Amino acid sequence: QVQLVESGGGLVQAGGSLRLSCAASGRTFSSYPMGWFRQAPGKEREFVTAISWSGGSTYYADSVKGRFTISRNNAKNTVYLQMNRLKPEDTAVYYCAAGRLGGQYPYEYEHWGQGTQVTVSS
Repeated sequence: QVQLVESGGGLVQAGGSLRLSCAASGRTFSSYPMGWFRQAPGKEREFVTAISWSGGSTYYADSVKGRFTISRNNAKNTVYLQMNRLKPEDTAVYYCAAGRLGGQYPYEYEHWGQGTQVTVSS
């Protein structure tokens, strides 16, 4: 079983940066691909980025490519999302997730955090 807790969300002006963290409990964290998703009000949950269990492979949605960076530290059971050049359309609740398949669809992840709010003002 893996439990996930996100932190680092907040209010930032457009063009600014935030770094989200996702701390995981459980000794199997390092075996899971990890992902970040986001959900804006009235919209479906959408894929943001994912990272392989080793950190050697990363994947990004086109909307964040070049601005966001995912990374992980398996020794600290933590995955990070560095968000630069934020835009108002990045405003959403951001969720981290762990899953054996680790793809770009929510159904591929079995474990979810509670989410952290990111608000980007124009």
